[in-house]
Amino acid sequence: MATEPALAIRQRLASDHHRPRYHFQPPCNWMNDPNGLIQWNGQYHLFYQHNPNGPLWADMHWGHAVSDDLLHWTDWPVALAPTSGGPDERGIFSGCAVDHAGTPTLIYTGTRGEHYDIQTQCIATSDDGLLTWRKYPGNPVIDRVPAEAGQTRDFRDPFVWQEGDTWYMVVGSRIQDVGGAVFLYRSADLYHWEYLHPLLTGDIRRNGITWECPNFFKLGDQWVLIISSHMGTYTASVIYFVGTYENHRFTPHYEGVLDYGTLYAPLTLVDSQNRRLLFGWLREDRSLAEQQAAGWSGVQSIPRVLTLDDHSRLNMSPIPELATLRGQHTHYGSGTMAAPLAVGGLALDLEATFEPAATEPCGLSLACSADGNKRTDIVYDPATGQLAVRKITPELFDITTTQIRAVPHPLAAGEALHLRILLDGSVIEVIANHRTSLTSRIYPLPTDDTHLRVIGGQALHALDIWEMSSIWPV
Repeated sequence: MATEPALAIRQRLASDHHRPRYHFQPPCNWMNDPNGLIQWNGQYHLFYQHNPNGPLWADMHWGHAVSDDLLHWTDWPVALAPTSGGPDERGIFSGCAVDHAGTPTLIYTGTRGEHYDIQTQCIATSDDGLLTWRKYPGNPVIDRVPAEAGQTRDFRDPFVWQEGDTWYMVVGSRIQDVGGAVFLYRSADLYHWEYLHPLLTGDIRRNGITWECPNFFKLGDQWVLIISSHMGTYTASVIYFVGTYENHRFTPHYEGVLDYGTLYAPLTLVDSQNRRLLFGWLREDRSLAEQQAAGWSGVQSIPRVLTLDDHSRLNMSPIPELATLRGQHTHYGSGTMAAPLAVGGLALDLEATFEPAATEPCGLSLACSADGNKRTDIVYDPATGQLAVRKITPELFDITTTQIRAVPHPLAAGEALHLRILLDGSVIEVIANHRTSLTSRIYPLPTDDTHLRVIGGQALHALDIWEMSSIWPV
């Protein structure tokens, strides 16, 4: 574990131009899933999967950070660590947080076994303002996978809510040879749980082998289930279902994709403004050797506010508080931007509106070299109804590498294309028309790749660019 102060570590790594300036990450080392989101006495608490001893996945702990505004974070001590001989001796996996009659309570997955093949649900509480945590002596509170699962290993990431005086929990899992599953439990006291039935079961061929990190909540007058679908390799995605929930039975009538890119294992909470907020882990897209050399891995997304539109689609927008980090502002209207624009670095917030022609692609090129040969295009093709992130990197011997991730984004008749793009070092978060999310990571980025170009400039209606401030003391 690093011995130098967190601020000193952050300052030492600040010159790394891949490292984000306004997205949260720990001072160093590995981070993945957001955990235990809760607002307590007005402060937001973010826990997260963390290896305090290195920048690669291993030895899972729960890191901890606190914020007054969801933007500026203070590092707190590690909240949960494995206990030798306990049900979590191999790692503290993901989970959630609740207010249990005035006691802050964490519910998490403890793991044992050489291959993490014993996964059980555990509880910890705090009596000193969430600074330190005491594990329940009777852990685990759920000690086995339901028999109908047909397997004993994948059973993790509890999400808990309260209806009246009764607590409910969903746990991510799978049914052998069938597909991902979410199992539903209930309890009168958080400590003694009764298994009910699968809340939802997937199709192994269509939406994955294992479902992880479930979120189940009411939004408006409908219910939403978000799951992270593991396909059996590194391939994974985040999907959601919208439907009705009666007599503890969930009936979905709409299925969508929450993010098509690097965002994974999101977790939500409702804050004091009655907003359903979502955080997500933005995965790296570089080799383990590069992560090891950098000394850090993993970033949290900017929190998003979730709503449902009239088509039962999840809509999402970065929290409005993000506007407080905006600095230098440049606006372009229709036909006013032709030449490449040199922008102030790699920490930007952009909003662009296009009126697409029938066949001509439109969008923005970010992190461009002055000659435009190296760039990342966020481009919409109205002929195919696809939104794409296209990374173009010249290499040796006049060879150019192009990586393309294209996803469906149909526009209604007469609907303009609206892009909200957050560029922050190696992070790109793209949200199109508030409903299609395509996150990405870009490497490497020489410090002079700070130009911006418009694709299909004749379609541009408006472009606003803000340079963003760092959330960390300099």
